[in-house]
Amino acid sequence: MTVDRLNELLLGGALVLLVAVAAVRLTSRSGLPTLLLYLAIGMALGEDGFGVDFSDAELTRVLGYAALVLILAEGGLGTRWRDIRPAIPAASVLATVGVGVSVGVTAAAAHHLVGLGWESALVMGAVVSSTDAAAVFSVLRRVPLPRRVTGVLEAESGFNDAPVIILVVSLSELDHESKHWLELVGGMALELAIGLVVGLVVGRIGALGLRHVALPAAGLYPVAVLSLTVLAYAAGALAHGSGFLAVYVAALVLGNSRLPHRPATRGFADAVAWLAQIGLFVLLGLLADPSGLWQDFWPAIVIGLALFLLARPLSVLVCLLPFHRSWRDQVMLSWAGLRGAVPIVLATIPVVAGVEDSDRIFNIVFVLVVVFTAFQAPTLPWLARRLGLGGGAEGTVEVDIESAPLERLRGHLLSLAIPEGSRMSGVEVAELRLPAGAAVTLVVRDGTSFVPQPSTVLRRGDELLVVATDPVRDETERRLLAVSRGGKLAGWLGQTRGSSRVRRRRE
Repeated sequence: MTVDRLNELLLGGALVLLVAVAAVRLTSRSGLPTLLLYLAIGMALGEDGFGVDFSDAELTRVLGYAALVLILAEGGLGTRWRDIRPAIPAASVLATVGVGVSVGVTAAAAHHLVGLGWESALVMGAVVSSTDAAAVFSVLRRVPLPRRVTGVLEAESGFNDAPVIILVVSLSELDHESKHWLELVGGMALELAIGLVVGLVVGRIGALGLRHVALPAAGLYPVAVLSLTVLAYAAGALAHGSGFLAVYVAALVLGNSRLPHRPATRGFADAVAWLAQIGLFVLLGLLADPSGLWQDFWPAIVIGLALFLLARPLSVLVCLLPFHRSWRDQVMLSWAGLRGAVPIVLATIPVVAGVEDSDRIFNIVFVLVVVFTAFQAPTLPWLARRLGLGGGAEGTVEVDIESAPLERLRGHLLSLAIPEGSRMSGVEVAELRLPAGAAVTLVVRDGTSFVPQPSTVLRRGDELLVVATDPVRDETERRLLAVSRGGKLAGWLGQTRGSSRVRRRRE
């Protein structure tokens, strides 16, 4: 590696990133996930395109794991607990029992219809059984679905990576003479339990520390939060648990804690996740062999049809039977189980392990993901309208509060903007009824700032600056969130300033 070679790599990397960033505009208009275009960029850079020679499956798997950690961290940080909390039981069953049903049905199709051996067929079924967090988070947040549906899909995509990765690794390295299936299931349950505990511990301790320690620069908070999520992954993996479950749970806890500079933290995590997605998809495109993809095109279509028309609907039907979901919800949940980078990354595991037909498995998975994602994603808005599920704008929009600790002054500076749909619009400053020790000190309206009077009426688009002392910081934030959801009558509707129990019930 020379300086000139480094300059060439930086030039090429910068150009690829700029093209990838510009491509987001195109994909957002068409409704296609950006992963398809990024995979195309990687294939164009490969041997059949610009001639870049890359065939290291082991390096792809390692870098893919690192990218998935960042993608899951961003997903957890951006997920509202109150939206997915009612969906946790259903999503947990889909991420475990649903995966098992999907693996069995898909493996049977791969064996009987495509001719793969049972070991290879089981690996194939496990590889494609996971919905992809990046695809789900990027597509569904643009589709106006009810929270009861998006909550299940987001929670499932965040949870099911962990059991599927454990299953694929176990099946790829399975010694049938020494490992019974009960041992396999027990080991998976133990790893998931360890990952859950590690994620909760790291998330709770990290949130407690960041809330009580004032860092010298605001830019350090996003770095600290993302570092905590990576710490959760590493600690979970080294403890022989599921690092992927640990990172998602830790990010979920941190993202729903009242941390300083939360909007800046989510923005930083979003940027890092985009960078990870671009690098991962381009790398996977480089690894693909276009000639091999064409040879396995029709087997991929057959297995994909079995997965999306039989395995996925059957797993949704079986898993949601105890939860009495409507048939419309079940149809949408079946069709919106998007696949993306995760199955392609998982397909490198059998390649590294030397599983029979592993190269064919990779080609089939690659084609399956590209073809069916290109068809599924653009049809989601149409299907939602046909099913009468275009209700994603349920309820009101709450404010997003930015908090900055003032260590030497023993206080906190809270800033927020009143968005469209917030019931804080039309409320007088006095009607906020902030606790003693907190006050609205400044309002910015139409580019002009002024000190408000108690009778000042707040409007959409206003930016507020609130100062609160340490003892009432949490109570102040709870009150602001309550007014943003319930308006000036929030307290009269049973939501008291200090009652988190009542607040949780109303949410």
